[in-house]
Amino acid sequence: MEQLDSVKINFDSSGLWVLNIALAIVMFGVALGISVNDFKSLIKQPKLVYVGLLAQFIFLPCLTFLLIIIIEPLPSIALGMIMVAACPGGNISNFMTHLANGNTALSISLTAIGTILTIFITPLNFHMYASLYEPTSQILKDVQLQPFEIVKLIVLILGIPLLLGMLIRHKSSHLAIRLSKLLKPISILVFVAIVVIAFSKNLDVFYNYIHYVFIIGICHNALAILLGFLTAKGFKLSFKNQKTIAIETGIQNSGLGLLLIFTFFNGLGGMAIMAAFWGIWHIISGLLLSFYWSRKSSKIVVA
Repeated sequence: MEQLDSVKINFDSSGLWVLNIALAIVMFGVALGISVNDFKSLIKQPKLVYVGLLAQFIFLPCLTFLLIIIIEPLPSIALGMIMVAACPGGNISNFMTHLANGNTALSISLTAIGTILTIFITPLNFHMYASLYEPTSQILKDVQLQPFEIVKLIVLILGIPLLLGMLIRHKSSHLAIRLSKLLKPISILVFVAIVVIAFSKNLDVFYNYIHYVFIIGICHNALAILLGFLTAKGFKLSFKNQKTIAIETGIQNSGLGLLLIFTFFNGLGGMAIMAAFWGIWHIISGLLLSFYWSRKSSKIVVA
């Protein structure tokens, strides 16, 4: 089992560049759907946004760290858990929130604000918690990770596409909507295809080691969703907002996590497998939960 810490996922430099471009296009597509009005919720209902960001950027990394201390996974798997928890919410959360009859406007606001904040918070959270846990801090020393380098990459991959997309949306909402409808499905399909191709070259690694992250990934994701729900409930938000923050906290941008893993950790086995499994599982768990809440809401309306 300890061999997983030294296993590397084969992913060449050309594939990494394409992955960079694909993720940038995904972020550009997300930004095309963001307007200045999405940020007005900070003024109208700041509590909702603050609670959502608190659950996602403060409570989730802290909970992940406590979980790691309790279960003591392999260092590379622990790093993968910390990486996922440090990433912002995934843009698919907006669709899931809408399906669950949650507060879609809040979901969009949290995705927009969270994506901007992640430029600074993701490197900070990842480096802090990875340094606090001795087994993972040793890996950080071995790779000599510089937080500034992560910030630089995130600015290039997330920050610039985000600003360009929002600028186009501000200048011409009609053009932004048309581009968004075209780019979102294409970019996501391209991104998924690249990841599938990359991991298809490493099927033996996944076959031999996926069972080490299977239960951990499911439990970690379930705790993240529950954490978001209970945080919102603790602040006495409505059930509609509880569902929204639960989904936002449980749906992470694991694509960004994979990119950082391939770039700075050379596809370290446990990290990559953990992030990849989360990326698959959070879609399944998020959709199942959204369908459940949508059916529950419809029954209440009928009643």
